[in-house]
Amino acid sequence: MRTRLTELIGIRHPIVQTGMGWVAGPRLVSATAQAGALGILASATMTVEQLRAAVREVNSRTGAPFGVNLRADAGDARERVRVVVEEGVKVASFALAPSKDLIAELKDAGVVVIPSVGARRHAEKVAAWGADAVIVQGGEGGGHTGDVATTVLLPQVVDAVGIPVIAAGGFHDGRGLVAALAFGAAGVAMGTRFLLTSDSTVPDAVKARYLTAGVKDVTVTRAVDGLPHRMLRTEMVAALENAGRARALATAVRRAAGFRRLTGLSLREMVRDGLAMKHGKDLSWSQVLLAANTPMLLKAAMVDGRTDLGVMASGQVAGLIEDLPSVAELVERVMAEADRTLGALPRGR
Repeated sequence: MRTRLTELIGIRHPIVQTGMGWVAGPRLVSATAQAGALGILASATMTVEQLRAAVREVNSRTGAPFGVNLRADAGDARERVRVVVEEGVKVASFALAPSKDLIAELKDAGVVVIPSVGARRHAEKVAAWGADAVIVQGGEGGGHTGDVATTVLLPQVVDAVGIPVIAAGGFHDGRGLVAALAFGAAGVAMGTRFLLTSDSTVPDAVKARYLTAGVKDVTVTRAVDGLPHRMLRTEMVAALENAGRARALATAVRRAAGFRRLTGLSLREMVRDGLAMKHGKDLSWSQVLLAANTPMLLKAAMVDGRTDLGVMASGQVAGLIEDLPSVAELVERVMAEADRTLGALPRGR
């Protein structure tokens, strides 16, 4: 299936595996690339040195294109961009809109730039700045999310920009891919569906928790970091929502210190990142502290397997997923179902 996305990047299938923190590591990304889709490494939970090692590991496993997800507001963003360029990574994706200068720097080095956005105006901005494509996530998507459904947001963005649009939020099968293409998208991006594969390094107990979840077991809460965050409804989420403000902030400070040790960030770098986050998202200092708490809560579940102590970001599609195929099986299944769906559509006269 050829689309503007497959032609832009040189992949066989118009499918993107998103850069999920603690989840999208070398094993998942290389399996995705080998299957003909675009795998994206999550770098925010890595040090710069770990990112370089992860990129080299993916390159040692596959010669297919892949990407790295970056935080444009991180204090060491330039160092991470240098790794992407020096190691010959094909795609740089961003959770927050990168600056015009950063986009130009990457494009001059031959890197394809694909920011993720949740609003039409943000898509228009990054397109005007030279982004090569854009991932548009509707409210069904996992993690930080908005309140506009994909079926409403996607056509708005497709009509507003001239670059390839990748649809995210609510996709897990071939029927969804065909629907996205009908809206004018060039492909789909999936997170939860790739998390729930045998190539994902997420502990089995955590995967089992996802598989037992129904659609109504996926909720949106502000209790983790003050922003709308879609995740599985668990005892931990209930505890966070019921915790007093002072207790929540004290816990956040402790976990932020733990994140600092894991990532190797200095106190000055963390403060700089906090200032960028506060300005970029118009957060209070209390929200910034809570935001620093998020990576550790995710790590507790996604790495340590503690469903009782961590949080599990999730798209609403978790309630529809019932198995753990390999990435190769998943991609093949999605494309076969897309072909069948296209073939079954009524033909006009």
